[in-house]
Amino acid sequence: MKIEAITLRELQIPLVHFFETSFGRTYTRRVLLLTLHCDGLEGWGECVAGEDPYYSEEYIDGAWDVIVRYLGPSLLGTTLHAGREVPTLLAKVREHRMAKGALENAAWDAEAQEKGIPLWKLLNGTRREIACGVSLGIQDSHDQLLQKIDIELAAGYQRIKLKVKQGWDVDVLEKARACWPDILLSCDANSAYTLNDFEHLKSFDRFKLLMIEQPLWSDDFYFHARLQKQVQTAICLDEAIRSSRDAEAALELGACRIVNIKVGRIGGFSDAIAVHDVAQRFGVPVWCGGMLESGVGRSHNVALSTLPNFKLPGDVSASKRYWKEDIIEPEVEVSPQGTIAITDKPGRGYDLRQDLIESLTVRQETLRAASR
Repeated sequence: MKIEAITLRELQIPLVHFFETSFGRTYTRRVLLLTLHCDGLEGWGECVAGEDPYYSEEYIDGAWDVIVRYLGPSLLGTTLHAGREVPTLLAKVREHRMAKGALENAAWDAEAQEKGIPLWKLLNGTRREIACGVSLGIQDSHDQLLQKIDIELAAGYQRIKLKVKQGWDVDVLEKARACWPDILLSCDANSAYTLNDFEHLKSFDRFKLLMIEQPLWSDDFYFHARLQKQVQTAICLDEAIRSSRDAEAALELGACRIVNIKVGRIGGFSDAIAVHDVAQRFGVPVWCGGMLESGVGRSHNVALSTLPNFKLPGDVSASKRYWKEDIIEPEVEVSPQGTIAITDKPGRGYDLRQDLIESLTVRQETLRAASR
């Protein structure tokens, strides 16, 4: 596949309901999509960087710039035999994993189309359906949150994850557990706590949570290992795991007992598979997290979740939970049993709604290989 051109698009898509974490509230998602044009095929990727550098150092305008100035030119004009070749071509640029992941994932999509096979099979997935959970952000009131939990459980979701922070943690967990004593319940702090909060976090044990996700600093293993020794609840690392080396170090230290893999955050399918394999070797289960992706990124999450060590319900929920209309068809749907069926359609498995993409696009730029 010769990379002849790369098209970047920024879409602005309003959320059905605001989503709030420990570092802010989002009403509208700025989505960076890109297309690899190669030998008549179009591979699509999504950069999951946020509007601001709060969740990580990456943000959408920075990702756009680094793709246009550095990453895109490194691919243009090259001939790829497989998506897994992309990381080597981009290695000169340090970090910028979300931008790199969008390009690599688009290449895997194109490769699967070229070979006429589903993306999940190209990734060596094994599952024909995946289990789904939901992530519920911080709400305006406890009652509003409890109503949302009730709605999602009625929809069949197999795990409920609550965003927490100082002042929005013990009370909401206590109320949720009192209403639903037996559900699979977890929480995600997005690094909202510090060393001074160890005793406070130990109090979470009484809620019988599946996990506490990334309670401490986003780049830390050591203090998470200290915390894991003091709490009964499994710690899950997300932001801190940026590579298979990170996974190896964290699991050797005992910093967590569960790993969240976000393919768009970690740098693309190659690194996501490598982290999956390390965790599997340690006997540690993984699950697929979400980043408020559109249908393009969501289709990649679905494909990744078919790998065998994705043993816990992920945040790969239905399109309608986030968007009035998704940019793919069919939209991602979740069964009443809380599962997503896997399609055998070649590539990412979902068609694109080009008309809707065009109507939502507020910025577009195409990079072309130099003519010879």
